[in-house]
Amino acid sequence: MALPYFLGCPQWQDPAWNTLLPPGQAPLARYSQVLNCVEGNTTFYATPSQEQCRQWRSQVPDDFRFLFKFPRRITHDQLLSGITADTNAFLDILSPLNDVLGPMFIQLPAAFKPEHLARLWRFMDKLPESLTCAVEVRNSAFFSKGEAEKALNRGLRERNKARVCLDSRALFSAEPSTDIIRDAQRKKPRVPVHLLPVDAPPMIRYIGHPELEQNPPFLAPWVERVGQWIEQGQQPYVFMHMPDNGDALALAQLWSKLLQDRLPQVAALDLAAQRPQLGLF
Repeated sequence: MALPYFLGCPQWQDPAWNTLLPPGQAPLARYSQVLNCVEGNTTFYATPSQEQCRQWRSQVPDDFRFLFKFPRRITHDQLLSGITADTNAFLDILSPLNDVLGPMFIQLPAAFKPEHLARLWRFMDKLPESLTCAVEVRNSAFFSKGEAEKALNRGLRERNKARVCLDSRALFSAEPSTDIIRDAQRKKPRVPVHLLPVDAPPMIRYIGHPELEQNPPFLAPWVERVGQWIEQGQQPYVFMHMPDNGDALALAQLWSKLLQDRLPQVAALDLAAQRPQLGLF
């Protein structure tokens, strides 16, 4: 599957996916036969070894992309302050994956406020020139259309960095009728959908309604927007989340069918496809 954009999930394995993905020896290898990128949430919680990164690289094709999150201790615990050594050590560990890295994901907590913006600019400006990144903010001041948001957007435009757009509207339209839904609504931010036009590839994180059939009306505006981006020659990153991420593959398949209806030349996701495995031996 050669998609003209990047489509992925927040993880590359889930027990519910065992019968959905093509056969293979490793979950990542199976996943990468169907989807061409993944959110690297694993690095937010724990840093892998360099050997583990080499193994990951051997399991994906050359056109696959990892979008790893910077570790929690850098973005959340220290709010980007005094972390140069930690950052350099982290990037060195990831170096076996350099040729398949998408934008590094700087996810900032609500505790990261407008007065901390100078830290963000210093942090980004010290990153290697070859490294791209995308920024997600959660403090309400950055969604108020006031001076704080203008300062954020101005700094990102100056550096041609994408502002990650998280769309949780479908999730919060659901009745909190189960523990899974309540947990997702507690953990996911409920923030407005703000897009920042820059030349860098856009990055969309969509958090779905737990009932799959409720998602098309929420996805429809993104189908049109992503379709336009593809027609303009951009390669956006689109990530599909669900309250129970065992359902994320089904949501990705639904999304791809809706996008194919808009752009017939873009192949829909085929979970049953059998493809040669690359780089396993």
